[in-house]
Amino acid sequence: MNILVFGKTGQVAQELAPFDGVTCVGRDLADLADPAACAALIEARAPDAVINAAAYTAVDKAEAEEDLASVINGAAPGAMAQACAALNIPFLHISTDYVFAGNGESPWTPADPVDPPNAYGRSKLAGEQAVQAAGGSHAILRTSWVVSAHGNNFVKTMLRLGAERDKLTIIADQIGAPTPARDIAAACMEMAQQLAADPAKSGTYHFQGTPFASWADFAREIFAQSGTTCVVEDIPTTAYPTPAVRPLNSRLDCTALETVFGITQPDWRQGLGDILKDLGAGS
Repeated sequence: MNILVFGKTGQVAQELAPFDGVTCVGRDLADLADPAACAALIEARAPDAVINAAAYTAVDKAEAEEDLASVINGAAPGAMAQACAALNIPFLHISTDYVFAGNGESPWTPADPVDPPNAYGRSKLAGEQAVQAAGGSHAILRTSWVVSAHGNNFVKTMLRLGAERDKLTIIADQIGAPTPARDIAAACMEMAQQLAADPAKSGTYHFQGTPFASWADFAREIFAQSGTTCVVEDIPTTAYPTPAVRPLNSRLDCTALETVFGITQPDWRQGLGDILKDLGAGS
């Protein structure tokens, strides 16, 4: 299966790159700030499926650049989806839990009402709506707290700071779960194949690691598995203000993905172990 992936340097794109039949493209070939160029590339390449693993992900910066974020996260996926619909091929789009309000304690289901608390979430919701409006075979995959051995992420930050300090204060009232990019990539590949065979599986799905945890819990597990002797002190979100509002509840209900595609939630603690090995930081 010939799959075109938008994204080259991002965490999920780098995990998709090793799969057979995958071609990852970066800004040099298709800048998401130019939606028409993205659609034109799909038309020229005519792949068997397309995965959008690229996005504007600077959550705080998006508060001041919402127009740009909306083009990259909203208009570009819509143009891609329209091109795929015209070619009658599946389109997979990676989204986020930030489309939800982030309150309460119950895991969000794909059918729950959306109410983004910040500019980034609004831009991602615009992308979801544009993909759905295109009318083609598609899957929107909402995920959270993406981590890998690539790029900048929480694992690398904790390893760096944990080596420099004896104690770190980490937010403990935001609850969700890390999701290894390697598992997201594998899920996308499986979904692309199944969608090609059965377009009726089109829809919105959730994919997240298990079990639920806070950022403080995550940090403690990173230190435990890496043998880092750094103490984690729990703090509330109010003690660490940011330009963009962060959701307190990032729990996702992943039942639909398992029911329709047979894809189960990964244990993020095992995925973390693999990431630490890749970074040469395993205990």
